[in-house]
Amino acid sequence: MTVDDTGSGTGAHPAPDGEPGRTAGSVTDPAPARVDTHDADDTSGAQGPHGANGRGDAGARVDTNGDTAGEKTGGTAGGTASGTTGGKTGGTAGEKTGGTTGGKTGETTGWMDGRSRLDAQNRMDEQFADSGEDPLALRLETLILGAERRYTPFQAARSAGVSMELASRFWRAMGFADIGQAKALTEADVLALRRLAGLVEAGLLSEAMAVQVARSTGQTTARLAEWQIDSFLEGLTEPPEPGMTRTEVTYPLIELLLPELEEFIVYVWRRQLAAATGRVVQAGDDEEMVDRRLAVGFADLVGFTRLTRRMEEEELGELVEAFETTAADLVAAHGGRLIKTLGDEVLYSADDAGVAAEIALRLIETMANDETMPELRVGIAFGTVTTRMGDVFGTTVNLASRLTSIAPRDAVLVDGAFAEELIRTGDAPASEAEAAEAAAAAEKEGEEPPDYHFALQPMWQRPVRGLGVVEPWLLARRDGDQP
Repeated sequence: MTVDDTGSGTGAHPAPDGEPGRTAGSVTDPAPARVDTHDADDTSGAQGPHGANGRGDAGARVDTNGDTAGEKTGGTAGGTASGTTGGKTGGTAGEKTGGTTGGKTGETTGWMDGRSRLDAQNRMDEQFADSGEDPLALRLETLILGAERRYTPFQAARSAGVSMELASRFWRAMGFADIGQAKALTEADVLALRRLAGLVEAGLLSEAMAVQVARSTGQTTARLAEWQIDSFLEGLTEPPEPGMTRTEVTYPLIELLLPELEEFIVYVWRRQLAAATGRVVQAGDDEEMVDRRLAVGFADLVGFTRLTRRMEEEELGELVEAFETTAADLVAAHGGRLIKTLGDEVLYSADDAGVAAEIALRLIETMANDETMPELRVGIAFGTVTTRMGDVFGTTVNLASRLTSIAPRDAVLVDGAFAEELIRTGDAPASEAEAAEAAAAAEKEGEEPPDYHFALQPMWQRPVRGLGVVEPWLLARRDGDQP
């Protein structure tokens, strides 16, 4: 049963003018669709029995034994088990068991026949005419969300059993704009509200923590979605055949990619969650879980502002993409964590000072060997860092940023605390004289000399904006130590 704009039940909507029960994609039997009586009050927009966005013209759920196009074994482009496009088991392009062009078991090139599919889907356009929105955009939204628009925000909050105020807080935290009382929400939105509110009611999260969960998830996935559309789908939706438009290819492509990408995202999230949980468990005490001693590094491209004035936008985008990709790969490969990228700058952290030093020098060496890349400079500081929602804050982070701004080209500057940590762990000697003495003593005793990886050179003290006077150290590899 649907819910009207005031939140009350009104039953099923009447069928539109035309042939009752006939599906939008039907080209076979003109007989009326047989309505399953136990669900006859499902209205237009209700989820079909097999397709995530199944819907007949009359709004009633069509019995899968009926005689309409889009049955389990029927097969017209655009039909589903309930007579719409996108059903998993109906006769649409991309289904598992249907016999139409584009089925996973059908011809491998069938999915590219976007023109014939678009013709079938265009018959649904009149249903969206009143909304003033692009019909294809609405069909894509329905495909991706798995359900059609059904609720206003008030109706969604009421169905989820939460106050409108709390629902609005969750909605904004996820990064979505206020929409007044437009009917734009789906069953999935109701379920999301219900889940968050349930966590609060069960005492697993406070209301403030639930809002933080919504905000962190929204911010992370918003960037992911933008990247996938801008960088991934843009390249894949080039017309596979002459004369076809990108629009004709987009729908079937998303239909095929969506389940695969969804499973992959969940897999990566679980892996990252397992790694983060392991770090927290090893922290030792509750305070260290929030305020931890970390090495924090900034890597910055030199002269990036001048480059933006000389390079075309596409060239600049390729350079930034190459820099971010190289940095992300090096940080991950050597055991660091990429906190964020800022175009011409990356921020990373590491539990171990030696790991942070290795990452910094690798970044310098890799960029120096690439003629297309500008010079790089890196600043690293070591100390207490506050971690929150995947980001890092505190004086240590600010100091690393300031060191980056004063570092020479193709060089790494570190603070005194970082230098002391390298010396303490045996990764670097306090001075070359000390290294020579340690080597001589080891040789006299018939032992292996200390295996120092890095060299530290004190620099002149200098004032740093907002942090007073600091004594930076120049970090380099020891002679003979190869990356």
